[in-house]
Amino acid sequence: MRIIVTHKNVDLDAFASLVAGTVLYPDAIPVLPRSINPNVKNFISIHKDLFKSISPAEIDIDKVKTLIATDVNSWGRLEGMKNLRKKENLEILLWDHHPKGDMIPTWKCQEQIGATITLMIRQIKKENKPLTNIQATLFLAGLYEDTGNLMFPSTTVEDVYAAAYLLEQNADLRIINSFMRPVYGPEHKDILFKMLASASRTRVKGYSVSINKIPIKGHVTNLAVVVHMYKEILNVDAAFGVFINKEREQCIIIGRSSIDDLNIGRIMRTIGGGGHQAAGSAMLKSVNPDEIEERLMGLIKGNQGSSVNVTDLMSFPVFSVSPDTPMEEVAAVLREKGCTGVPVMDGEKLAGMISRRDFKKLKNESQLKRPVKTFMIRDCITIDADRSPAEASRLIVKHDIGRLPVIHDGQVIGIITRSDVMLYFYDLLPE
Repeated sequence: MRIIVTHKNVDLDAFASLVAGTVLYPDAIPVLPRSINPNVKNFISIHKDLFKSISPAEIDIDKVKTLIATDVNSWGRLEGMKNLRKKENLEILLWDHHPKGDMIPTWKCQEQIGATITLMIRQIKKENKPLTNIQATLFLAGLYEDTGNLMFPSTTVEDVYAAAYLLEQNADLRIINSFMRPVYGPEHKDILFKMLASASRTRVKGYSVSINKIPIKGHVTNLAVVVHMYKEILNVDAAFGVFINKEREQCIIIGRSSIDDLNIGRIMRTIGGGGHQAAGSAMLKSVNPDEIEERLMGLIKGNQGSSVNVTDLMSFPVFSVSPDTPMEEVAAVLREKGCTGVPVMDGEKLAGMISRRDFKKLKNESQLKRPVKTFMIRDCITIDADRSPAEASRLIVKHDIGRLPVIHDGQVIGIITRSDVMLYFYDLLPE
């Protein structure tokens, strides 16, 4: 048995290296510690079905013959490996960019470089291993996090080449931006708090939008960070910051969007700025902020093409089970349908949800005879039919669930899953 491990408090480079280990060693089992940082947690929540792993508690130490350590070379930074350290004849393969540690590897690739994933990309390229665009996206996110978007002093030329290679493999920068949280300083924090204190939301063609006008003084850099965080905290589909600097007679407009139908770059180009699909900005001289807000709202209303909502992605008709269905019958249904969960319907009323993970509640085989209502989740998270894929994604991440019943007029009309949302964001939907 071969296992792949990484350090506790898993960051994106560590998780990317763990997954890269499965590319280089397809027969090895990745082991994910319990403690992971928020960026990794968010990424896993939306991609859980693709990146399978086990916990340290599930390892049978006696069966482990090879330990593949990624982004770590100290036993103390591993979770649940104390007994493994004492095992004789254990083969240790080490991938790491940290210079010091107490692990004694059988083989190692250990160099001081910007990110461990860069070392593993070198080998992946050498062996001509194919990457999916989702793997490439994760690997680039890990590389960016550990190199500060290629700006930390530890960044090397090879890190830059690795980033370029991953972009060639269709790594998606939009996805990376949605999971990586940039650092901001006290000045940005003060502006953000003022924006939140005066925040308002409005509905435009089914999307939630916020436009906030706020005065600033002097030269403030990286206001885009503030607008990004404002959008995330306010939980809206699109946000605009209108920053008025009376001393300089300037008005800076910055927009951020998480929906494809609202093209921020196109809006900003209309008022003399620029940008791309999800982000853009413009700088205007001597303008009335109220007029800008009115103009932005008009452009938003006229900017949208064919709006995509969850009904375009959901599966229907909905297959369900009744509350009295035995658990063994539910298990057979999940196998037959090839799904990981189904709603429990009491007539036309949603009574609960049952998924494969709920089977862990069963303590013995005899409980398979008991009805599903005994083990189902009763407090179901649902989504209205007119909501966006972005909102479905937020609910899935927030509640760590695999599927959402879609509701219209109080009735369940479909199911949207984690996979549906993922396919949408990666533009993998069928034509």
